[in-house]
Amino acid sequence: MDNCIFCKIVAKQIPAAIVYEDDDVLAFKDINPAAPVHLLVIPKVHVATLSDCTDEHAALLGKMLALAPKLAEQNGIAVKTSADGTPSGGFKTLINAGPDGGQEVYHLHLHMYGGPRPWRGLGL
Repeated sequence: MDNCIFCKIVAKQIPAAIVYEDDDVLAFKDINPAAPVHLLVIPKVHVATLSDCTDEHAALLGKMLALAPKLAEQNGIAVKTSADGTPSGGFKTLINAGPDGGQEVYHLHLHMYGGPRPWRGLGL
């Protein structure tokens, strides 16, 4: 897509703080973070919204979601369990779909939010 900012990031026409890349997906830091750690995971192929996904996208969607715990570990927001079994840390994932779902960029993307939680009250 000619005017898609995320397609331009994939094509390296616009710089981004990339934290992961393979043949299918790209992950980078959000330029307007809503949490101490705010990453976006996008497919390299243009899919406008989650509503446009079909069974053919299942593997890609699975890859995006399966990448989240790895990125969480690398970015210091993974869930950790203490010796007594108490969990700490953690992250949230979110995919907005359509205008009423809060989507602003029409290229499928998975948000990852984490870090100390004053951001918890933001409705995320």
